[in-house]
Amino acid sequence: MSDYVRACAAADLTDESAIALEIDGVPVCVVKSEGQVFAISDICSHADVALSDGEVDNGTIECWLHGSRFDLRTGRPTGLPANQPVPTYPVKIDGDDIFVALKEF
Repeated sequence: MSDYVRACAAADLTDESAIALEIDGVPVCVVKSEGQVFAISDICSHADVALSDGEVDNGTIECWLHGSRFDLRTGRPTGLPANQPVPTYPVKIDGDDIFVALKEF
């Protein structure tokens, strides 16, 4: 797990929630949806605002500003106005901790 950095405790997330973190200067949004944990860039590709402030639902996160939705698995937009994906990052859970690697999927 040398590429992985501890991001947060698993208890910091409830289902369908997101938290904002900064890992090595990179804004990261750690999300729990449908019982799975994901890490995605915390910056919307359309409006340069924090995705972690948006709504999480059914494996997606919605940008609070203009309503763009992004697939948490791929980072691809699933709803306009965004048309560019956001980076997603590998996640590992070890005991009670969530680790994120900053290399993109």
